[in-house]
Amino acid sequence: MFLTITTTGTPERPATDLGFLLHKHPGRAQGFSTSYGTAHVLYPEADDRRCTAALLLEVDPVALVRRGKGKGRGGAPDAALAQYVNDRPYAASSLLAVALSSVFSSAMRGVCDARPQRARQPMPLRIEVPALPARGGPDLVRRLFEPLGWTVTAQPVALDTEFPEWGDSRYVGLVLESGALTLAEALRHLYVLLPVLDDGKHYWVSSDEVDKLLRAGEGWLAGHPEQKLITSRYLARRWSLTRQAMERLELVRLAEADDSEVEDIDNAVEAESETEQKPTPLAVRRREAIVAALKESGAARVLDLGCGQGQLVQELLKDARFTEIVGVDVSMRALTIASRRLRLDRMGERQAGRVELLQGSLAYTDNRLKGYDAAVLSEVIEHLDLPRLPALEYAVFGSARPRTVLVTTPNVEYNVRWESLPAGHVRHGDHRFEWTREEFRAWAHAVAERHGYGVGFVPVGPDDPEVGPPTQMAVFELGTVGSRTEKEAKAS
Repeated sequence: MFLTITTTGTPERPATDLGFLLHKHPGRAQGFSTSYGTAHVLYPEADDRRCTAALLLEVDPVALVRRGKGKGRGGAPDAALAQYVNDRPYAASSLLAVALSSVFSSAMRGVCDARPQRARQPMPLRIEVPALPARGGPDLVRRLFEPLGWTVTAQPVALDTEFPEWGDSRYVGLVLESGALTLAEALRHLYVLLPVLDDGKHYWVSSDEVDKLLRAGEGWLAGHPEQKLITSRYLARRWSLTRQAMERLELVRLAEADDSEVEDIDNAVEAESETEQKPTPLAVRRREAIVAALKESGAARVLDLGCGQGQLVQELLKDARFTEIVGVDVSMRALTIASRRLRLDRMGERQAGRVELLQGSLAYTDNRLKGYDAAVLSEVIEHLDLPRLPALEYAVFGSARPRTVLVTTPNVEYNVRWESLPAGHVRHGDHRFEWTREEFRAWAHAVAERHGYGVGFVPVGPDDPEVGPPTQMAVFELGTVGSRTEKEAKAS
């Protein structure tokens, strides 16, 4: 059973950084004992330009049967023989997935003290698995990997090269290539999808497998078009576990709003409400209000949570006072577009050192988000189902705890001013709710009280005397205590 991971580099960013990220030195081969054989890590090539790490898993079929404690014995003689004569030593399966998580556990978590920045950055990757069982054929392989940002080559393996008329086997030779993923993301994709394609587990699947699946699938599984198939197969088609996992995935699914659609709506709304002169789009006003509030707070290190396609990140990069800007989004597609928008591949070294894009779900706590001066949730909360808001609240206000938090959301009262918006409709099809000013303020004050923040409110866009502004913004400040009137007066 064999798998290789290859990357390329430059003298400034040598390919041998792969050894640091995997925590395995390219200069020597290493072996690791497992309950079913030995996992070997070696480097067929390693220099500044190109580095390849290989994981070779030697499976002992007898040890595997013994570990199974006799499960499957009895019945027809050929069934008993199949315990010892099978494809497990040769084809990628859950055995290889477990070896990946064991041998490269730190790399899978994205932990690397020697190269912390490198561990968080996308890198050119080429992964080869010569023999991969694929129940569903090459088409299923592509359906599983391509939505995650991989270029997929899945070459069917002939059943017998001397008898081509027998057709293809259920195995493929797999090559995955990408320049938009981190090593940790790549390893997590393999950890989940290798046993899914094999459609079998070599060990008993219990309830803790749901937690393993959700940890490895964080940031990508909830939005995957084959989510149900992946979940069912990974959990060995156990319906109770599959249902539990699907329910939890629904709770953490962060809706992926297309920022360009939102801006189109904002532009149309502004055009209707201000006809005397060409209006400033509401999306632009929103970013201006956010930047002004960040400047007033004195923030230098800023998180854009739910950054989408990177419009706010791009705006913040224009001001040198913001020394570190981190965009976080659950959607790899959005982050890829953001990377192109920012032209990260052409950005100078000093400028590139100020910005970072991370894939992650705001429904989970994330140690990477701690220690920042400010966090922005711009047009994010309305894309969450209401029962999931407490998870986001704790992840941001309870765990990350930036000094300043800015939250913007639509003011539903203003919708009556938009003739193009049918009565009772929300502004975007993916909005789960839109709050009145009173509802938003009640939520914000409750959050502030629970987590030790003070909060004020700022109107964004024309402040209609009857229905208020089109966008409402809450400015949370850690450890600041004041009445609603005092805070709002200060914010205005």
